[in-house]
Amino acid sequence: MKVFFKFALLGVVSFLIFGCANNYYNIPRDQYEQRVKVLGDAPIFVDADSDIRYPEKDALVALVKDFNRINEKKLVDMIKGSGSHFDVRFLPSDADPLYAGLLARRERRDDAGVTYNKYFYKAEALRDYVKSNFVDAVMLVVVSGITRPDKVYSSNLMTYLATDYNFLIMTAQILDADGTILWEYPNFRQNTISLPPFVALQYPDFCEAEANVNEKVEVKFKTIAGLRRTLEKKEKDLWRRDQQVSESYYSVFDDMVSLLDPGKSPFGGSKK
Repeated sequence: MKVFFKFALLGVVSFLIFGCANNYYNIPRDQYEQRVKVLGDAPIFVDADSDIRYPEKDALVALVKDFNRINEKKLVDMIKGSGSHFDVRFLPSDADPLYAGLLARRERRDDAGVTYNKYFYKAEALRDYVKSNFVDAVMLVVVSGITRPDKVYSSNLMTYLATDYNFLIMTAQILDADGTILWEYPNFRQNTISLPPFVALQYPDFCEAEANVNEKVEVKFKTIAGLRRTLEKKEKDLWRRDQQVSESYYSVFDDMVSLLDPGKSPFGGSKK
């Protein structure tokens, strides 16, 4: 019995040390570290031509652009804090013309059960952008619209409506000067692949259906004021104090950074 527990304990310790050292990059981790010493982080883009069905689309796009500018540097700080790169630099620029100059095309994809928008960039423009900023690779993040099936529950969790909903999602890629996608989000090297929405633009109005004794639940768009309040809501620390970052942005940033982190040893320090 003592021998059994000894081997069981050894297995747990081995899992804690080695099991978390997953490689979420598209090339071996050691090759990535050799190739990318300095990572440049571009301003967050908004794909206004994507599947955004919001009635006040222009107002929504303008709102998201404003909040991108407020929150985007937090992603740089979080990547720096993870220890995944030697240096991470924010590359200040006007996001709209930069995006227009880099973009080649967008594809709606359904890979491994995840529906998202994948972006492809012009080779020469990307090469010039990387080299002119004296970085080894750039991280390009895009907010876009997508319509996909989902199941949304009522506040009392007693019922739900499964149908198509319109969302804003956030996707990202790390590319080198040759256009090689070194890392991407959604990330398909996870055991469980998912892409949580950045912002839900619609909701099922269960209260109205109940008040009118109607079995049909209508799907409605949230108001601009409501979406603004959602994006203004701050992330809180362990002591419930507001942080200088939106909760909506932090949630996605944290997911991204967890897939860039080289892994932490349970005994302290980083584990490569």
